[in-house]
Amino acid sequence: MYHPALRTFDRLPGRDSSRDGPGSNLRPTIRQLSDSDQATTLAVVLRIISTYSIVACDVDAREWGVAVQSKFLAVGAAVPYAEAQVGAVATQALANLSYGPEGLALLRDGHSADEVVAELVAADPDREHRQVGVVDGNGHAATYTGGSCLDWAGGTTGPGYAAQGNILVSSSTVTELARSFEGARGKPLAERLLASLSAAQAAGGDRRGQQSASLLVVRKEGGYGGMSDRVVDLRVDDHPTPIVEIERLYRIHQRLFGVTSREHWIEVNDELQGEISKRLRSAGYEQPSLLEAFNAWAGTENLEERVDGLTFIDPVVLGALRGDAD
Repeated sequence: MYHPALRTFDRLPGRDSSRDGPGSNLRPTIRQLSDSDQATTLAVVLRIISTYSIVACDVDAREWGVAVQSKFLAVGAAVPYAEAQVGAVATQALANLSYGPEGLALLRDGHSADEVVAELVAADPDREHRQVGVVDGNGHAATYTGGSCLDWAGGTTGPGYAAQGNILVSSSTVTELARSFEGARGKPLAERLLASLSAAQAAGGDRRGQQSASLLVVRKEGGYGGMSDRVVDLRVDDHPTPIVEIERLYRIHQRLFGVTSREHWIEVNDELQGEISKRLRSAGYEQPSLLEAFNAWAGTENLEERVDGLTFIDPVVLGALRGDAD
């Protein structure tokens, strides 16, 4: 994302017209301004953010999501929007945050991704400064980049996704967003989205670097306890390597809330039951019954979503009880 006042730099003496290295030419031009103009210009600089994102879906799994990285504080609070069974939206560049809820409302009413993008930008007098990606409930996608977005800026679409970015090192960032997503077919949507961010960053990413990242995936009743639609909602608000950090958070999320196929659960025979009982007692769980002690321990460790009695046990839960490394 960015502030349109940045365009004034192009008209300042000494500004490199190629705009390949804005930071290297910024200070000399600012010094040529008056004190008040310097303050205004620096305030604008602090608000400039560059962004790349991917909105996508897995129609078979009935999941929709958005992944984004930006040189901007807490990008997850601004760019991503998603609704189960409806679609997903990413709004960036000089972001019009109304594109999120309004785009979802249009999708909810049955409009296609192309129709949503067309309607959003047609009603926006500042459309040339906007960038938006949309995927609808049927997996169709659309992306839009206004002509005044800062280079490199653009987007692409493919089956079930739209990838876009602005103020990028080059088009390779968006190319890799798309290539990685398509190449990870068969994996969970969240993992495909994270892989796309990582590949995009390796291809160059934002011209101004990294700061924050977000991963949002929704599925009907797919959240905690089946009482929400947010399967994954992770944010890294300020970090030197936000993609690496959000990948770490996702691993923790999967350990706590992921699902192990029942065919891989382990039967609790007498020997294993004895081990579980001993380990729970050693940890201070002395409830009247083994099941009560086990449930109390699982709740304390935030593993209750992975527990269902003690006839069989999720191997992830057993590993946690044994103190296995993550």
